[in-house]
Amino acid sequence: MNKKDLKILYFGTPDISAVVLERLITNSFNIVGVISQVDKEVNRKGQLLPTKTKEVALKYGVNVYQPLKIKEFIEEIRQIKPDIILTLAYGQIIPEEILNIPTFKALNLHGSILPKYRGAAPIQYSLLNGDLETGVSLMEMVKKMDAGRVFAIETFAINSDDNYSSLKIKIAEAAYKVFDENIEDVVNEINKGVEQDENLVTFTSKIDSSLERIDFNKNGVEIINLIRALTDEPGTYFMYKNEKIKVFKADFIKKEQISEVSVICGYDKNGLLISSKDGLIKITKLQKPGKKVLNISDFYNGNKDYFKIGDKIE
Repeated sequence: MNKKDLKILYFGTPDISAVVLERLITNSFNIVGVISQVDKEVNRKGQLLPTKTKEVALKYGVNVYQPLKIKEFIEEIRQIKPDIILTLAYGQIIPEEILNIPTFKALNLHGSILPKYRGAAPIQYSLLNGDLETGVSLMEMVKKMDAGRVFAIETFAINSDDNYSSLKIKIAEAAYKVFDENIEDVVNEINKGVEQDENLVTFTSKIDSSLERIDFNKNGVEIINLIRALTDEPGTYFMYKNEKIKVFKADFIKKEQISEVSVICGYDKNGLLISSKDGLIKITKLQKPGKKVLNISDFYNGNKDYFKIGDKIE
């Protein structure tokens, strides 16, 4: 069967999923419907904002559905009669009864090199752990989370300056590519997939808000990886003068001797230096509460006397 003839029911919600959805639509894939989480984000006027995938669906005239609980939408999906269910960052567990509906398969685009990093936050964990490579796995959806056969993996390098935001863009590009290049062989059963090695499985959990606060008692590399993993959202922070200072970019300067951690050791237009367990964290992009995110040079120009050398971070 030709890939452009497949009736695809697409499950996805956030920006990364919307990017792939738009690529599919503009490249003439037959998207017969989009299923998204319900609208939750509210603007300044208190109005609900559409999810990112809903925005794309409406832009191109594709039917969009937003059931509060997907398990209560089974009959409607049967009526759509999809050839394929394709998911990317949907946000709900899809019951087995739905996975069995499509003519061919229910497939997922998972942002890791499976069986590594099953679960909710594979992109963040690849950065938290300082990985040098990641990718997207085109996999069969089964009842057990992220445990199905893997049909193809598109891998790419993680650069030292990558963060969560930049990696999401690369993941979206890889997700479209791995689907586009392999879907015909999958539905025509030329590519039968490979079972995952359960002995190599690792798991990720949702990013907890407790992770966002920087602990300067840790090693510098750990701190930098945390900042990369949570930038630009939700962001990391430290407390100073009873204010939450958010950090969006930093480098690590290794030092053999540190007399005390969590101390401001330098502050000028080139960076804010804070001591960690084994060196200095040089912060170069930050934000005060209620203010814009600024590069350190701009921040310093407007806040020359804000940080005091020798002060302890709270």
